[in-house]
Amino acid sequence: MELKLGKVNISDIQFGEKTQIEDKTLFINKEELVEYLMEDSNIKSVEIELARPGESTRIIPIKDIIQPRTKVEGKGGVFPGFVNDLETVGTGTTYFLEGCAVVTCGKILHVQEGIIDMSGPGAKYASFSKMNLIVPLIEPKDDIDEHTHEKAIRLAGLKTAAYLGEAAKEVNSDQDEIFTYDPVDEAKKLYPDLPQVVYVNMIQCQGLMHDNYVYGLNMKGMLPGLITPTEIFDGAIVSGNCAAPCHKHTTFHHQNNPIVVDLMRRHGKELNFLGVILTKESTMLAEKKHAAEYTLNVAKMVGAQGAIISEEGGGNPETDLMLTCEMLEENGIDTVLVTDEYAGRDGRSQGLADVTQKADAVITNGNGNELVKLPPMDKVIGDISAVETIVGGFKGSLHDDGSISVELASLIGCLNEMGFENLTTKLK
Repeated sequence: MELKLGKVNISDIQFGEKTQIEDKTLFINKEELVEYLMEDSNIKSVEIELARPGESTRIIPIKDIIQPRTKVEGKGGVFPGFVNDLETVGTGTTYFLEGCAVVTCGKILHVQEGIIDMSGPGAKYASFSKMNLIVPLIEPKDDIDEHTHEKAIRLAGLKTAAYLGEAAKEVNSDQDEIFTYDPVDEAKKLYPDLPQVVYVNMIQCQGLMHDNYVYGLNMKGMLPGLITPTEIFDGAIVSGNCAAPCHKHTTFHHQNNPIVVDLMRRHGKELNFLGVILTKESTMLAEKKHAAEYTLNVAKMVGAQGAIISEEGGGNPETDLMLTCEMLEENGIDTVLVTDEYAGRDGRSQGLADVTQKADAVITNGNGNELVKLPPMDKVIGDISAVETIVGGFKGSLHDDGSISVELASLIGCLNEMGFENLTTKLK
């Protein structure tokens, strides 16, 4: 399977009469986009806001972040099972808009989500502050149930990203990169002397606001299984998770999963990348054991010698992480774990809720309990009062002058457990 990703650089965003790209500026027909989103009968109103790097702007609370992409050539379309028909993707040519992202915001169900500051000390914690952001402010209708509410906002973000991505079809890409995934048997013949490596991507599926989707289906009802890396680039995995902002895997993170990108670039040179095993994180111990056992099954079937395992979320998912680690290690498959920690504001508490002695190679991406104070911003997109109810916020987080005190847990993606950002935790 071969996928060409074409990068279309975006240096600015503006409203305009036509949605198009000119001289690296993305112009957006605001009225047309709003009308498209309002086709969903569960939405009461839509506003579109823009936020640019360096501006005195704070966005809160955030549901999801998505990179605009479009299928230029090949089978299927981006976000299969949601925006496009359910077809297997991952081949052909896909263009993506580099330097911009869609950020869904508005009346979020059971507010748990977080913050992006486009300037000031908070901006250094997340790459999104360096991007041009298109922010659909969505207000769902009052009489819909919780699941319909969550779905309406999730779909609005995906539709916005797909709509904007279409503009890339009218321009040439600035840079192309080809990713080739070899079938397992063929790859073993081609690279018999290289380490045989899988990536185990743990997907949270623990109920409303803690679910994620693969080809439009909730991961909750699926067995762990193998997916090709190139399918992920085309949006086969969509986030519906709003557990904690700092280590939330947004749809953007899935589309740009740095572990997958790095393994693909090293494939056939330093290692043989056998593929991605998607496994689920449940709330039930029996299901955690079952998922770990079946993940081992898949890893053995493809002949893995090593595995990188990334967690999503924290707390009880650490049991999923450690069970999977134990089972792989006990069967001769070396593991490296990727997580973050909640180690108290002074960093002295146990950072993980569960551990095993088998976990002797662990990368952590920072401490979610670290307290930061962020200055007031000239503009707030969304609802600043949500700061006291999101994860990492507390009563008293919002000060009279508009500044806020929060834990790093409140800042979207800053401790991303795929290693997308630059924070880490080190032993002293």
